[in-house]
Amino acid sequence: MKKKKKIRNGATLRRPMRRWALLFMGPVVAAFCIGFVWPFLQGIYLSFCKFKLISDAKFIGFGNYARAFADKSFQHSFWYTALFAVVSLVLINLFAFAVAYALTQGIRGSNLFRTVFFMPNLIGGIVLGYIWSMIFDGVLSHYGTSILMETKYGFWGLIILMCWQQIGYMMIIYIAGLQAVPGDMLESARIDGANSWQTLFKVTIPNVMPSITICMFLSLTNGFKLFDQNLALTGGQPFLIQPDGSSVKTTEMLALNIFNTFYGQNTSSQGFAQAKAVIFFVLVAGLGLAQLAYTRKREVQQ
Repeated sequence: MKKKKKIRNGATLRRPMRRWALLFMGPVVAAFCIGFVWPFLQGIYLSFCKFKLISDAKFIGFGNYARAFADKSFQHSFWYTALFAVVSLVLINLFAFAVAYALTQGIRGSNLFRTVFFMPNLIGGIVLGYIWSMIFDGVLSHYGTSILMETKYGFWGLIILMCWQQIGYMMIIYIAGLQAVPGDMLESARIDGANSWQTLFKVTIPNVMPSITICMFLSLTNGFKLFDQNLALTGGQPFLIQPDGSSVKTTEMLALNIFNTFYGQNTSSQGFAQAKAVIFFVLVAGLGLAQLAYTRKREVQQ
């Protein structure tokens, strides 16, 4: 009887809490709808329109999307961004895991090293871009060139910048995963005669898969969404002149391409740029969800 009374009292206490929950959730839900849901839906609608101002938007159907898929600069930006995202994903995660693994082996000064490696992530992308542009140009000037003169220098410059900024952040996530590996499993592997490499690949990495999932997702999406570093470091340069007289910026990534289209000299390209933005969203969301589904299947349930 006492148990039933307690349950009833608990249920009685929950009812007013549920009423207050709706009151407290209301402002957050309203802010989310006003600041994200409504602009997102409006952006999708505007991608089917031709406009200079939102108030004079004229519906034109799929014309902007057809134009976006046929745009050579957008095609180049897509493949350039895809290559950049893949290379940066591999390098960032390899180096971040290696550093995290080294710093969890009980070396002296590990806390200091963690702080030093994490600090670049605190610097803004625009500032990083300008700092590294001066560093690269200072080195390349001895060879009579510049980071803005050759596509390969711009590409690897962005890779180095991105790795320098992101490795420390991913390292923290990997350290958390490595510290959560059950000690009894590691001890059992040693007792069974496994060497350090076998322990790493057969015990440690499978148990760190949740951290790998998170880091790969962040690396992949950050690689595709990169904007401010691209703007500050290369601005999309150098230019490549096409046979039809148009120009393509060879180090221009997708986000910068959309920005330049929207705020370019052609004042009637806002709908065109908005269609690119919707395609960009679908691409990043689709790749991110596919990567999450793939890596989560390989996570070990502890």
